[in-house]
Amino acid sequence: MPRALIDGIDIAWERAGEGEPLLFLHGSGTTMAQMSLVRRPFEAAFDVLTLDHRATGESAVPESPFTMADAAADVLGLLDLAGWDRCRIVGLSFGGMVALELAVTAPERVERLALLCTSAGGEGGSSFPLHDGPAPPEAVDTRFTPAWLAEHRRDRLMIDLAGKRLAGKEHDQIKGEALQLQARRGHDVWDRLGRIASPTLVAVGRYDAMAPPANGEAIASRVAGAEVRAYEGGHLFFVQDPDAVPEIVDWLSPPATPS
Repeated sequence: MPRALIDGIDIAWERAGEGEPLLFLHGSGTTMAQMSLVRRPFEAAFDVLTLDHRATGESAVPESPFTMADAAADVLGLLDLAGWDRCRIVGLSFGGMVALELAVTAPERVERLALLCTSAGGEGGSSFPLHDGPAPPEAVDTRFTPAWLAEHRRDRLMIDLAGKRLAGKEHDQIKGEALQLQARRGHDVWDRLGRIASPTLVAVGRYDAMAPPANGEAIASRVAGAEVRAYEGGHLFFVQDPDAVPEIVDWLSPPATPS
């Protein structure tokens, strides 16, 4: 697995596919390996760069706390390493927060921005406070009551898999994810959203209580020309709704504009 030393942190990354450059940023508590199937349709259409965020997966766990600005700086360092002046960005959940921080810090680096199940923080609304504890099933999807899960095997398996991912973690993983959640806790780009200059798609799950649709609508209200699309599902709508990923890939596909 390729690695890069960025601002003193050893960052693990991968690159796959051919086409226009696209940066894929996954959510908190997940890794590149765990998101490989979700990335596959993007890799079929683009040259996809992804990474394990600092403190997670195969990337190093820093000794001290860090901020969302630090997480975005890691990504910018990786773009520099790849030689990408501009790229498309897909950010899921925590990855969407990192994408937002990057887009308000270096808007000139963003060709098109797809934000999935994420929040701006501050007055724009925050995502579920995972720093206080794991999200219950009904935060992932408001329909996921015990009765619903008993009748919908696929949804139950999805929740069971998430639970297994939380169990049996090593000490460094627990420490790293705690640091990540503390950074996430301080996420707030609300007052800077007007700096985003790229075409922006805000995709939300109709039944998402972790990053409610209202949070996505709030982001779009501050980004010129932003489009909101609602999909059938909750915080994992990109897995639940078969139309979601193909439509997002299609939205990302117009040719790059001259820089």
